[in-house]
Amino acid sequence: MLNNKAILITGGTGSFGKAFTTYVLEHYDPKKIIIYSRDEFKQFIMQNEFKQYADKLRFFIGDVRDKERLKRALEGVDYVIHAAALKHVTACEYNPAEAIKTNINGAQNVIDAALDTGVKKVVALSTDKAVNPVNLYGGTKLVSDKLFIAANAYVGNKDICFSIVRYGNVAGSRGSVIPLFHNFLKQGKTELPITDYRMTRFWISLQQGVELVIKALEEAKGGETFISKIPSFKITDLAQAMCPGCAMPEIGIKAGEKLHEIMVTVEDSLTTYEYDKHFIVYPQMVWSESRKAVPTGKKVEEGFSYSSGNNTEWLSVEQIRELLKNLDLEK
Repeated sequence: MLNNKAILITGGTGSFGKAFTTYVLEHYDPKKIIIYSRDEFKQFIMQNEFKQYADKLRFFIGDVRDKERLKRALEGVDYVIHAAALKHVTACEYNPAEAIKTNINGAQNVIDAALDTGVKKVVALSTDKAVNPVNLYGGTKLVSDKLFIAANAYVGNKDICFSIVRYGNVAGSRGSVIPLFHNFLKQGKTELPITDYRMTRFWISLQQGVELVIKALEEAKGGETFISKIPSFKITDLAQAMCPGCAMPEIGIKAGEKLHEIMVTVEDSLTTYEYDKHFIVYPQMVWSESRKAVPTGKKVEEGFSYSSGNNTEWLSVEQIRELLKNLDLEK
């Protein structure tokens, strides 16, 4: 599917961009992969990390806030993966206008540029925080999701579709709880603070996130939201896996933080179908009968929801400990 195709990744120097680039180069023979981002130093580092693939990679300095630069970068591109965003919850709270410029206006710029340049498919990365948002970051990503879904209404006769992939914090990603606990232990601390003993999270690896995006590229007809079926874990179990027998003082939930990661709401259950390894939330609107996705999975029951708190698959302390061995927490 990706052989001899041109792919552009916005925010491509991030963890996802590097993992996606590695996966595509190892499994396909793309014409080129364009890394589109605003940080020249991160691009320089990534160029050195991917030296053996220099003939396949292109590095474009640019910001999703700049529609004209996006249009130039998207000329001749077949597929776009939109991963660029301001993601730090607190930073977005203190800089709301900047979050809007990148996460909302930037999303619309990607849509407009893709519609104007002959792109075939766009997959945008979403987050659990966009579901019933309680902070500004989640609010901006909810709007972004709505924009990408509604973009299918403006396709006309163009051969293009827009879809979404949603998952929570990747295990071991910067700013998440695992590296936080790891740093505490490196400092010699013997206790790990827990914001709330009831807190749960999903466990997803970068590889699983990449594979879900590949599935969306392969299957999307327009407007779908793809969600992986993955195990949950308790934050208290994570602490015990990383430091057996440690004290776990409860310090209180932070502003803008949720007890559980939510992926499918009760309201979404009306158009959600279950598959072996994922769910798909289909769009409520149909813009073209010829482009309408026909679900082949099992319709979930009305009132169904999918969160890390009501999941049916849970990781034990020992399973968490084994999975931690696969993470590079020193990077």
